[in-house]
Amino acid sequence: MFLLIAEFTGIFDSLIDKENPIGWLAAFGHQFHHHPWHGLYFWDLIQPFFMFMVGVSIPFAVKNRKENEETNKEIWKHALQRSFWLLFLGWALYCIGPGKIVFKFQNVLAQLSLTYLLAFLLKDFNKNIQLIFSILLLVITEILYRNWQIEGFNEPFTPSKNFGTWLDLQYGGADIRGSWVSFNAIPTAAHTIWGMMAGNWLLQNPPKGSILKNHLPLIVAGCFLLIAGYSGDFYTPIIKRISTSTFVLVSGGYSLFALVFFDCLVRSVDWNSSFSYLQYISMNALFIYLFAHIGGGELIESCILPFSNALLKWSGTWFSELVLQLLVLSVFVLICQWMYHRKIFLKI
Repeated sequence: MFLLIAEFTGIFDSLIDKENPIGWLAAFGHQFHHHPWHGLYFWDLIQPFFMFMVGVSIPFAVKNRKENEETNKEIWKHALQRSFWLLFLGWALYCIGPGKIVFKFQNVLAQLSLTYLLAFLLKDFNKNIQLIFSILLLVITEILYRNWQIEGFNEPFTPSKNFGTWLDLQYGGADIRGSWVSFNAIPTAAHTIWGMMAGNWLLQNPPKGSILKNHLPLIVAGCFLLIAGYSGDFYTPIIKRISTSTFVLVSGGYSLFALVFFDCLVRSVDWNSSFSYLQYISMNALFIYLFAHIGGGELIESCILPFSNALLKWSGTWFSELVLQLLVLSVFVLICQWMYHRKIFLKI
């Protein structure tokens, strides 16, 4: 979420700006943008990380609610309400820009509403059923894309000429320019299911002995997914914008590695003192995402701009804009810090 709100400030665009005098920084900056089509940048992993994190949290959240003596009916009611609000908020964000009702469901909130619900439906099944179901989602995706025969949309791995785009056109929500598709929620639900499986494993196997050794099954699973995904790239290209099966496999592997890294980190480092600014953001992730999405960054920038221009006009356009964007990001963090210390949290 910290990286996501940094994107809203424009920092990553500044990194690849032609006026950037630091060559290696410009090359590095491309990793913070989505790949145009066939390939993978770091930024393409952000949404899978979100899907995966939600899955990891499910067994812990259910356990806490049961310890607070909530019934299964109450837990399910909360899950259904959360799924609804995620879908509603994800859809509503698309309506704010154009100022009219539109039907698009490609953003992370709308996608999460379905992936979360599918994973929650499987939470009481054994891990083999969960794994089989997640694989079936990828198989179904492969079959639909490869066998869709409607003229103009029968090229499975061509931008805006595939099954996913055709489906979105049926309700007027196609993203022809960016080639994103709402059907992504089906294959990427595997991320949330795999996250739930990893969360269950962590819950049932508290760390003992070597931290790294304790995570060996997760590391092995991550290696398997990476090998399977990259090996299959020659047959099904790794494409984030339509969440091909190989993309889901590769990003699932990286998600497992990220889980291992951060789980080891928080067990070996004083999280509260070393990474408190990340905690401020994570505890109000929904608020800061919505605030940034509806123009919060532009509002903060307009307030800071006169003063930063006065102080930095000597430094050139590129540098002064980069400093301004860093200041906007700092204000985002300060807002979350202010809310955190006053126990103000936006939750659904």
